[in-house]
Amino acid sequence: MEFSESAEHQMLRRAVGDLTAKYGHEYFLERARSGGKTTELWNELGRNGFLGVGLPEEYGGGGGGISELAVVCEEVAAQGCPLLLILVSAAICAEVITRFGNEDQKRAWLPGLARGDKMVFAITEPDAGSNSHKVATTATRDGDVYRLRGTKTYISGVDEADRMLVVTRTGVDEITGHAQLSLFVVDTDAPRLERTLIPTEITAPERQFQLFFEDVEVPADRLVGEEGAGLRQVFFGLNPERITGACISTGIGRYALAKAAAYARERSVWGVPIGTHQGVSHPLATAKIELELARLMTTKAAWLHDHDADRNVAGEAANMAKYAAAEAGLHCLDAAIQTHGGNGMASEYGLADLWGLARLLRIAPVSREMVLNFVAQQTLGLPKSY
Repeated sequence: MEFSESAEHQMLRRAVGDLTAKYGHEYFLERARSGGKTTELWNELGRNGFLGVGLPEEYGGGGGGISELAVVCEEVAAQGCPLLLILVSAAICAEVITRFGNEDQKRAWLPGLARGDKMVFAITEPDAGSNSHKVATTATRDGDVYRLRGTKTYISGVDEADRMLVVTRTGVDEITGHAQLSLFVVDTDAPRLERTLIPTEITAPERQFQLFFEDVEVPADRLVGEEGAGLRQVFFGLNPERITGACISTGIGRYALAKAAAYARERSVWGVPIGTHQGVSHPLATAKIELELARLMTTKAAWLHDHDADRNVAGEAANMAKYAAAEAGLHCLDAAIQTHGGNGMASEYGLADLWGLARLLRIAPVSREMVLNFVAQQTLGLPKSY
C-alpha cells in the first residue's frame, strides 16, 4: 500500500498548476461575470494533452485514467479556475464512450475529446431529479433514426459544446416498471432542439440550460452501447462524475486555504499577525484536516474506478469522496472568508465569488442526502426509505 504520490503525478500536477496560474482567478472571474468563456485556458489544456490524459493512447489520449484526470481537475481549481466542463466532458462523456462505444464511435469522438472538444451530459429532468428510473425523455426508433421527445434541465455548458450525451427512455421493464434507458450522442445545433437559459447565482463561465426535444432526429448509429442497457452505462459514468466533482471541491478548498494562510501571516492587528491567534489559526487547521481527509478518499475512489473494482465498492468510495470533498471545500472557503473579516466579501480578494459554485457542489452532481441514502442502504444494509 503506497500513499506517496508518484513522480508522474507530481510532474502532471506541477505542469497543470503552472499552466493555469498564467490565467489565474482574475481571468476566470472576468470571463464568468462578463458572460464570456474560458476558451484560451481550455484550449491550452487540450493542446498540452491534459484534458485527454485519461483516454487511451490509440485515440489520442495520454493512456492514464480517472486518477490522472482527477489531478488535472483539482490543480485547475486550486489555481482559482474551477471548470465544470472537465467533469462532464472529459470525465463522464469520454469515459462512457471509451467503455461502451463501438470502434467507429471511439474513432469519431475520442480524438476530439482528447484535444479539447466539448461534449456535455444531459440526464436531469424537471420531474425525475435523482431518480434515473423515472427519466421521461423518449427515443423512438423510426427507420434509420431515433426521434427524441422530452425536456432536460440544468444542463451545463450546452452553449459551448458541439455535442451532448443524452439519456433517454426507450422502453419499460415489465417486471419493475422502471425505464429502460439508452444513450445517444446528439448535436447541440440539431433541428427542433431548443434551449432556454436558467438564471442562477453561480459565478462560473458555464451556464445552465433547460432543453426541449421536439421530435429531434438522431441517426441510429449515434446510439452508444445497447438499446435499453443504458442504466449500467449511466451508473458507470456517475463514478467519474462524483470523483472529478470532488476534485473541484478540494481544488477550491486548497485555493481558499492558501489565500487565508497568506493573509493570516501578513495581516497584523495589535502588533502581531492575526494567524498568531488560535481563534484564527484553529478554524483554518480544522479545515485543512478535513480537506486532506477528503483528498485521500478521492484518491482511493479514483484508484478503485481505474482498477475496475466491484461496482458497489467503487460506487461507495466515489459517493463518500464527493460528500467529504463538498463539505470540506465549503468549510475551507467559509473559514477563509472569516479569516479575511470584512475583506472576505470584497471582490478584490477573490473568495466570496466562489461561494455559489462551492455551495452547488454540495447539491450536484448528487446531493448529500442521496449519498447518505446510498451509504445507509448499500454499506450499512438498512432498509430503503423510498
